[in-house]
Amino acid sequence: MNGKINIVLSAALVVCALSVVKGQYQARHLFSDLEIIQQQARQLDIDWAQLQLDQSTLGKNARIEQIARTELNMTPLTPARTQYLTEAAK
Repeated sequence: MNGKINIVLSAALVVCALSVVKGQYQARHLFSDLEIIQQQARQLDIDWAQLQLDQSTLGKNARIEQIARTELNMTPLTPARTQYLTEAAK
């Protein structure tokens, strides 16, 4: 009778030990996934900050005016070049 109890308890002990090993393996795997995701989140934060900086730089009036002058060959409007349209008499 004691032999059967020892065998059952030994089997239960082996099953518990295997479940602990499996749980530790899963915890390590999940922790490594968490670190990877946190690294990706940090990289996305860096990218977002860079995009915000780029957007603020590209939207400045001085940059827009400089591009208009150099690439589009535009010149500033002067009163001498201004033409006014008036409504014709009926």
